[in-house]
Parts: sequence; structure tokens; C-alpha cells
Amino acid sequence: MSNFDLVFTNTKIASMQSNKTPYGIIENAALAIRNGKIAWFGPEKELPSHEIKEKQSLNGQWITPALIDCHTHLVFSGNRATEFEARLQGKSYEEIAMDGGGIMSTVNATRNANFSSLMTVSEKRLQCLKNEGVATVEIKSGYGLDLETEIRMLEVAKTIGEKNNISVTTTFLGAHTTPPEFHEKRKYIEFLCDEVLPTVCDLKLIDAIDAYCEKIAFSAAEITPLFEHATSLGIPIKLHADQLSDCQGAELAAQFGALSADHLEYTNASGIKALAEAGTVAVLLPGAFLTLQEQRKPPIGKLRSHNIPIAIASDCNPGTSPMCTLRYAMNLASTLFQLTPEECLAGVTREAAKALNMIETRGTIEVGKRADIAVWDIEHPNELSYWLGFNQLSNLFIQGQEV
Repeated sequence: MSNFDLVFTNTKIASMQSNKTPYGIIENAALAIRNGKIAWFGPEKELPSHEIKEKQSLNGQWITPALIDCHTHLVFSGNRATEFEARLQGKSYEEIAMDGGGIMSTVNATRNANFSSLMTVSEKRLQCLKNEGVATVEIKSGYGLDLETEIRMLEVAKTIGEKNNISVTTTFLGAHTTPPEFHEKRKYIEFLCDEVLPTVCDLKLIDAIDAYCEKIAFSAAEITPLFEHATSLGIPIKLHADQLSDCQGAELAAQFGALSADHLEYTNASGIKALAEAGTVAVLLPGAFLTLQEQRKPPIGKLRSHNIPIAIASDCNPGTSPMCTLRYAMNLASTLFQLTPEECLAGVTREAAKALNMIETRGTIEVGKRADIAVWDIEHPNELSYWLGFNQLSNLFIQGQEV
């Protein structure tokens, strides 16, 4: 008879499995862990009579899957508070970018930051997410735009994850904007294809590739050669799509079978259909929507009617979403986009795992998955989208170990 390493009793579970009861709720529940994975869960009265090394009563507290932030830019140096003020004085994001601000101001600060200083500031932001119950974080590069700094950013992302026992997945976002040393976008894309992408692949620093498909960045046609090269190397695709205008980003993401298409405020009907056919996850980023004071919302109704999985992320970045809180993103997705609290919790667990191609190992409470578990002092999981500034996290377990 197999032993259990740790058993939680006197708990309630929101498994977040689809096609179950709302939230996948099990009352009067127990959950068992063995070798860092979920070994059993269900009604406590049905708990198998295995030998148990450690048992913890949770006194009626709730268990959910640990949270997943599937879209962040949290490795960077400096801040853009001055631009934040300029927007409030009437300048648009596009105007700021055209004036030499925007992404390039962060690129300059990040290029000038050494490994140690970049580690220090980035780790603080990661800790904010961890303190809210986040166990898996996607981190993008894209504030280097040269080989040396892109490598440094990705190495910092890997290192802060290892140091803090957080699962970090890294995405190469070299096609974020064109740096000033390149006068042609085509030449810069060639540089990414010929030099940067092969190097970060050889160094095993990336899990996916992303690009910014927008008028102020790159068109679908300009991104296509980069994605073709990435596909030939077996690298999964993600895309910033249709945030500020309809640039056929959703169609481009679908064309390459992208894991996710992110933002989607201006995605049209054909783009929605393409995403559905490709099985691509829609990642909503309400922090950027709020910060930029956008008016056009993502097409939530069409995403639902086409059964497209909807994930939610913080989009932590210095320019358009300066927030290190996934819980606030959940609230904003409810208040700004009218997602239900159940959709929001699914969006930072099950659907976020799909967006990172990790649903086989995390994102729901299921036997055999990683024991990445958040314990909450709440009366119902809908509180996780309801409260602002009130952290009800009691404990976070990653692979069965309290962190």
C-alpha cells in the first residue's frame, strides 16, 4: 500500500476542472500528495486508509490550483512614470512611442543594467506575484533588442524562478520594436532570425517566441519570416495581437497554430473564427486596457460563443500595465470585461495553463498533476475576483512543498 506524504483534511476544493460542478467544488474534502504530485482528492469520508506521513487540517479553508500568470514582462530596469503622467495630460501611447518614449526608454535602461541590478528589481516583482498564490509565471524578453541584453534578460528570468522556487517559462520577444541601430525593420528581423534566435535556442533559454503585431511595431507580413524560422526550430508561437488596431494579428496567430493570442481588443469576426479553428487561447490583459484608458473591449461574447479558452494575465510591464498583481487583473476582467468570477479563476488556472502548453501538469486539481496548490481563507472562490487589496492566501505549495 502506497503512503501519502501529506494529506489536507477539513477543506473545500475548487478543482477548476471543466464540465464539472461550478468551480469543480467538492465540500467536506481532503487532498493527498505523494512525491510532489496530487495522489488523491475527494470527499474526506472516502479518503483511502493509506499510511500518512503528515496530516494538516485546513479548518474549512479552500484549496484551488495555484495561480498562473501567463503573460508578463517583469524583467526590466527603470520605470515610465513620466510617460504615465504624460498620458494623463493628453498624449496617446502612439504619440509617446513616436517621440522616442515607450518601449525604447525601457530598452535603454535595461541595456544599461548589469545582471545583479536586473536580478534585484525583477525578483521583487516576482515576489509580489508569489505572495498572491502564483506558482507559474511566463516572462518575456524584448527590452534588450540586441543579443547581449536579450540573453541577460532571459538568464535573469530563469535565475529568479530557480531562486524563488517558482516555475518560470520564458518567451523570446525580440520583435517588440525596432531598435535605433536598425533603420529597416526587414534588416532587424533578419538579425533576429540569423543571430539572436539561434543563439537563445542553443543556450536553451526560451520556451516560446512572441512578437508585437501593431502599426507602431511590426505588421503580420514583417513577423511572418520570424515565425516561419521559429516553427522550423520547433519553437511554440505566441502573439501580441490587435491591441490598438486590427492588424490581422489573430489570423497570423492562428496561421502558426499559436498557443495564445494576447490583448485582442480589435480582433474581427474572421480573426475569432481563425483562433477557434486553431485551438489558440485568448489571453486578456485588462491592466493595459485600464492604463491606456481604452474604450474598445475584447469581443468577449464572440470568444465565448466560439468556445475559445479565455485566460487572464497581469501583463506586468513598465509602460502599459505597471502592476504586479494577478488578483487585480482578475477583478478588472470582471469589472471591465464582465467575465464571471468563475471565468476569472479559470483564466488564471486552467486556461492560463493551456496558454503555456502546461495543462497536462498543472492548472486544475487532478490526480497525477503537480501539487501546485493555493490555500485560501475565504467563504467562496468568487471572493478571489471580488476583493481589492485584501490577500486571503494562507499557504502556497509548489510540488507539495510549502513556499
